[in-house]
Amino acid sequence: MRYIPHTEQDVRQMLDAIGVRSIRDLFADIPETLYLKEPLNIPPPLDEHALFRQLSSLAARNADTRRYLSFLGAGAYDHFIPAIVEAIISRGEFLTAYTPYQPEASQGLLQSIFEFQTMVCELTGMEVANASMYDAATALAESALMACHITERSKVLVSKAVHPHYRQVLHTYLWTNERKLVELPLAEGLTDCNALSDILDEQTACVIAQYPNFLGLIEPLAPIVEAAHRVGALAIACVDPIALGVLKPPGEYDVDIVVGEGQSLGNAMGYGGPMLGLFACKQSYVRRLPGRIVGQTTDVEGRRGFVMTLRTREQDIRREKATSNICTNEALCALASTVFMAALGKQGFRELAETCTQKAHYAAARLTQIPGVRLRFPHTPFFKEFVLELPHPAQAMCERLLRQEIIAGLPLGNYYPDMSHALLVCVTETRTREEIDRFVQVLTENC
Repeated sequence: MRYIPHTEQDVRQMLDAIGVRSIRDLFADIPETLYLKEPLNIPPPLDEHALFRQLSSLAARNADTRRYLSFLGAGAYDHFIPAIVEAIISRGEFLTAYTPYQPEASQGLLQSIFEFQTMVCELTGMEVANASMYDAATALAESALMACHITERSKVLVSKAVHPHYRQVLHTYLWTNERKLVELPLAEGLTDCNALSDILDEQTACVIAQYPNFLGLIEPLAPIVEAAHRVGALAIACVDPIALGVLKPPGEYDVDIVVGEGQSLGNAMGYGGPMLGLFACKQSYVRRLPGRIVGQTTDVEGRRGFVMTLRTREQDIRREKATSNICTNEALCALASTVFMAALGKQGFRELAETCTQKAHYAAARLTQIPGVRLRFPHTPFFKEFVLELPHPAQAMCERLLRQEIIAGLPLGNYYPDMSHALLVCVTETRTREEIDRFVQVLTENC
């Protein structure tokens, strides 16, 4: 009864107070045929010590990055998280952080969000950022709807080099809002700008590209932005924030909206979540921005303070003027990213990105020395991910290496039918030269 605080007397008093004879009567609308006729076939309860042993045993069945050597990326990345991140976000003042419903009473939380917004703007080269969103996929979909509202147009163009899961979410958002989604073909792993020019028209609301793209290649944003602006459409970039430590920020390409996945900024992979959606844009679009924005001000005594400046969700303004129905933010994950970026500083952040680049290129050079293994796109610059073309189907190869406790990467055949032998490999700063060399050795033995 450790986790059930109410005694039988407590339950009886509550039932009497509301005029109900039993807990079963609270669910009188549920048909009798749906009730269980006998207890579930589950093990008996365990004491705390035995329970933790059982949970540890179950957890050990997972292939995690502590025991397995991982080269898997594709949107969730194994970056080192400094101890200070966990120390700060575990403090009681932040651990239960949620949307502050009396915001001005939560100055510490508001300041952390304000600093987060500032850092996102500095990274992306944009003028304004919101207080975060669920993840990159929903941020991307919300950015497309935002572009449709701004331009009063209905057609959205998205590169096939954008993460397939993000495109699935985008398709769902636009389908329910009666918008038209057109996927742009690829040329050597990059967005086909010739096809883009042919498809663009006066009904195009926005053009979406990923930077670096899903295949790890660095998209040339300038021609994409120029083509979009030529017909009055907005340009949207979905970024890996770590890459912006070495790449020119999208704001310098005159991109209108920037979204991205913030998991790599101090948040664990966590078997796929929780994630952290980044969202920034030009100042002129701030009233169309989904989510919420924290601003800085001074009180009557001239002291620095923070306020909830904009909340454009349907709970706060008239529903027809709401920009989004997202009604919370990833405050604790955003705090982790803020501490992570503050701990690294500008120089440390650049060194992190440079280390990822150097190790990924070392791995690519070693792996392509294996007979029959080559880069799928050898002439295009990449950041920390690259596509290997293998002599055998990539899915079967991954299964073989998994038995040797190596997570080799992501087989691309399920997402690109012509890439059944292609493997997306990710190398971050956490991989050592010895680990990369071991990967090369084991892959050589299995090719």
